[in-house]
Amino acid sequence: MRSLILGTATRYLLPLLLLFSIYLLLRGHNEPGGGFAGGLVAAAAFALYTIAYGVTQARRTLHVDPIKLTALGLLLALGSGLLGLLSGQPFMTGLWSAQTIPVLGKAGTPVLFDLGVYLVVIGITLTIIFALADE
Repeated sequence: MRSLILGTATRYLLPLLLLFSIYLLLRGHNEPGGGFAGGLVAAAAFALYTIAYGVTQARRTLHVDPIKLTALGLLLALGSGLLGLLSGQPFMTGLWSAQTIPVLGKAGTPVLFDLGVYLVVIGITLTIIFALADE
């Protein structure tokens, strides 16, 4: 049974929760937040959408298989660590660009690592949620 109130609220809450998750992701290396907290908020947004519309519609709205998100996140996190090795420094050394980006400030490998964690958390959490909802 579908709830009209939940469905309508979810249509408005999904973009707001995703925007908030990106905000948490971007402020994470300077203040509380980051990839893990932002990823959980994004996964919660899709969990709410799954409750309102079902797994099939939630998968269609996501547009990407959660396993692929997990793999991409792991590659980004690993790549951010390997950049330090390639520059002759220890693994996971933070490297920063000289130029500032308007929203991010100085971009660097910690931002890439946070983005990788963000994608891994979304991918794994949604894989679990979709599997449980299919049952």
